[in-house]
Amino acid sequence: MKKKPTLLILAAGIGSRYGGNKQIDGFGPHGETIIEYSIFDAIRAGFGKVVFIVREEILQTAKDKFLPKLEGKIETEFVLQSLSSFVPDQYQHPDRVKPFGTAHAVLCAANAIQEPFAVINADDFYGKEAFEILGKFLSEGVKPDLHAMVGYAIDNVLSEHGTVSRGVCEMDEQHQLIGMVERTAISMQNGKIISSGEEESFEIPSGTPVSMNFWGFHQDVFKDIMEMWQEFLPSNQHNLKSEFFIPLVANNLIKDGKAAFEVLEGGKTWFGVTYPEDKPIVIKALQDLHTSGQYPEDLWA
Repeated sequence: MKKKPTLLILAAGIGSRYGGNKQIDGFGPHGETIIEYSIFDAIRAGFGKVVFIVREEILQTAKDKFLPKLEGKIETEFVLQSLSSFVPDQYQHPDRVKPFGTAHAVLCAANAIQEPFAVINADDFYGKEAFEILGKFLSEGVKPDLHAMVGYAIDNVLSEHGTVSRGVCEMDEQHQLIGMVERTAISMQNGKIISSGEEESFEIPSGTPVSMNFWGFHQDVFKDIMEMWQEFLPSNQHNLKSEFFIPLVANNLIKDGKAAFEVLEGGKTWFGVTYPEDKPIVIKALQDLHTSGQYPEDLWA
């Protein structure tokens, strides 16, 4: 009997541009968080467990907020990401304040997950279709050397209120990922999509697929992530702002011929909160989804 996939939610970020804990901020008609819509969609797509990656400071708040709603609906576990998680003493630095990034967050869940799993951000709304297509892949198509990513057209994942970071993807004819570059300052300028970070400025073509950090992995990936992490730590121990990102893991697996990534075309609807000004847009978008019947009046009734 196949195991139901697990949903891993990255909710340990600091939200510096938003100015608060957007992971637990309310956006739905009854104060629902964006996370709750992802969990609701995951449950109806056949996921059997949800694992939250959180910081120590918000652990109790997150438990108080989510456990009463999810009890009896899906198995739930909380895992901490800290600056000492999977970091040997010799690589811990007293001046480090920045979290180690998304791939480190995934590594923190290694002991909580023994089945194929999806990874999402806490502050992104991915849409019902994305969970359906990735849930199907994780139940039927995932193998130790074949993972997946849900792709979104770059046009649909920008913010009107400032620049955003996105993993810009290159695919082959089989819709498999060739590679990905993290661009940290993308915005719409005079009708063109411009990347202006990394000390260079250039246009990104409309329709280019990007990663919104919605990944599907076979559980064997934890071994690969640990190997890369053990290389990352010594080479970055004096760079206190270095981050260990999922795209780095994906690129390395592809480059080394260890695994391929299928780019799934499930990314139809996306919205998220990067800036405080994004909040009313998200509130309206969620209300419209309730009004159109895509979500019940009360998610957890």
